[in-house]
This record gives sequence, structure tokens and C-alpha cells, in this order.
Amino acid sequence: MSKKIYYWSPFISSVATVQAVIRSAESFNLYSKKEYIPYIINVAGEWNSHRIDLYKKDIKIINLTKSKIINNKKHSGFLKSRILYIYIFLISIVPLFRLLKKNSPDFFVAQLITSLPLFMNYVMKFKTKFILRISGLPKLNLLRHFFWKLSVKNIYALTCPTIETKDYLSEKNFIDKDKLFTLYDPIISSKEIMIKVNNIDTDQSELKNTFLSIGRLTKQKNFSFLISNFKKLNDKKNFNLLIVGDGEDYKKLNELIKQKELSKSIKIIGYQSNVYNYLKNCKCFIMPSLWEDPGFVLVEAAYAGIPIISSNCMSGPKEILNYGKNGLIFESNNSQDFIEKMIKFDELSLDDLQLLKINAKKKSKEFSIFNHFKNFKKILN
Repeated sequence: MSKKIYYWSPFISSVATVQAVIRSAESFNLYSKKEYIPYIINVAGEWNSHRIDLYKKDIKIINLTKSKIINNKKHSGFLKSRILYIYIFLISIVPLFRLLKKNSPDFFVAQLITSLPLFMNYVMKFKTKFILRISGLPKLNLLRHFFWKLSVKNIYALTCPTIETKDYLSEKNFIDKDKLFTLYDPIISSKEIMIKVNNIDTDQSELKNTFLSIGRLTKQKNFSFLISNFKKLNDKKNFNLLIVGDGEDYKKLNELIKQKELSKSIKIIGYQSNVYNYLKNCKCFIMPSLWEDPGFVLVEAAYAGIPIISSNCMSGPKEILNYGKNGLIFESNNSQDFIEKMIKFDELSLDDLQLLKINAKKKSKEFSIFNHFKNFKKILN
């Protein structure tokens, strides 16, 4: 008899975790031979815009409530997001309890807004095995540490996106180490990548001398650091930079580019649904982030076979880059180290560059859909 897996991942804005959830569910449809049947719980309309994609991948949707407050709308701002989190918590309590009591899925995988299922699992007795999937390094203040220490006692497993995060939680000693696992996200789908590569409709070969950075234009991605230091770099070298992304800092970053008189060498082109044309043609990919979990675009860049320069931020980039063997790493937010690594990169031999690219691509394959399924199934068995 098939085992049911329910995915709980309510979101209020499009983040990389959304695709990770879809691909995780897809992996069981592709490789489990019907041993596991995945379902995604749609709480407040957040999954409505993904219905066609989920239908094509034979992933079933459970509509938990009639609310459509999310429904592909953009929700930004700290206060608004916190209000929505509370709303999702409150409207889900009764229907989620009924769903788990009536259907009793074999596994319940919680990945975003996890406080409700964790609380419910702590106070109720369900036959279902609860799995907490962490999307990044958690910030454990005193209150959150206390809550986690209580709530994770009854869970079946806790999975981490990197070894670094697993080691961090292991040191906290609030969960049985036998329940703690590293489970890489299913970032690489060779089938989807081939479709994107074949659907490229513009020539970007002029990017061969351009550095590339991709991500949401937010504080986390640290693009202001990148722009400011390109000004210093261009006093020594003539480098070009292309930033692909959109977000709340769009206006501020463009103003910084003008202020630094870099309009000819730095461009921001906004969000692009298919970034592989840029990844395949650029000189190098740069990730200056303040933190990552572990860096989805970094893995995609590695798979695309281009050199990488990244900050050593928490948590994941240095693990993917094998502490400098798969790419160059600079001290996070350190201007001098960043500039030194950029100049070092420019002076690398073709053989050294090729070795970095080969090593990075080899590591990226550990984030494939199949490897995710294989390692997830070991946890479930």
C-alpha cells in the first residue's frame, strides 16, 4: 500500500523554498514507483498559481481552507508579513487538526511557518510521523530556543540543508542526534534545465567579459557591498557587472550605481524567469550574500559550469565550494579580501579555472532531484 506524504509549506512571497518543495514532491512521483504519494497543503491560496505545474507533475493539492488571501499576490513589509503569518496560523488550527485526524498521512513534512504543526504535534497524539525541514540556519533567541526544545521532542526527524546547519543544531543538544539529518535540497533538475537552455531566445554572448550576480534585491543579498567595491576595483581593472533580480532595494541600488558613476559598467535588469542564458555566457558568478540557505543560484551556477566567487557567509556557500577547492571565497563583507580575490581570479590560469569549474559541477550534482529522493527515502524508512 502506498504511503502518503503531506507537505506543509505556506508562503507569502515567492522564495526558493517553494521550488524545493515542488521538486521534493516530484522526486517521489518520479522514483518511488508509487510507494509514496505526495500532497501539498494549500492553506490560503498560496499554491494556486502553481496548479498547472503541480498538475503536470501529478502532485495532488489539498485545499485546507477557502481563503485566497495570498493567491499569487505580492506581500512585502515586516508588519504585513507578520500579520499574515498570524492569520495563517489562526485559520489553520481547526482544519489542520481535522485533516490529520481524519486522513492520518504517514508523514507530514513541515518546511515554512512551522510553528503550528510543531505545536499541534506536541500537544496532540497523531499516528502521523512529523518531519521538520529547515530551510536555513535558524536564529535561535531564548524564546525560540525554548519553544524548539519542547516541540521537537515528538518529531520523527529534523532535516538540515547543509552539514554546517546540522552541526550547529547538534551543538545545541535539544534534539536526539539520531533524529538529525543533512538533506540537500533538490535544486538541480537536468530535465528542466535542458528545457530552459533550449528555450533561450536571445544571444548573450557579449557577457563573456561580464561578472554576473543573481538574487532578490534585498539586504540579505548584499548587492550594495558589491556595487561599492566595483568602484574600487575599477580604479585598478575595467570590470563589468550585471545584476539580475528585483526587490525592495531596486531604487536604492540604482541610485548607488549613479552615485558611484558606474552606469556604464554596472547594470540591473530585473527578474528573469530563465537565467541560464546569463549563467552560460558570463565570465564569472559572484555571490556577496550575508547569509544563504544554502544558495540555490550558487548551485545552479556550479552546474552551469562557470567559475564562482562567493562570500563565506552562513550557511552553505563554503560547503558547496569545498572551502576554496570549487571556487574562490572571500571574507563576508570584507572589502579588502573581496578585491584581492577578484584580482586573483583575473590572474588564474586556464587550467586552474577549469579545475574549479569541474569540481563545482561535480558538487552541484549532489543537489539533484534523484539524490534528494534517495537520501530522503533513507530517512523515511
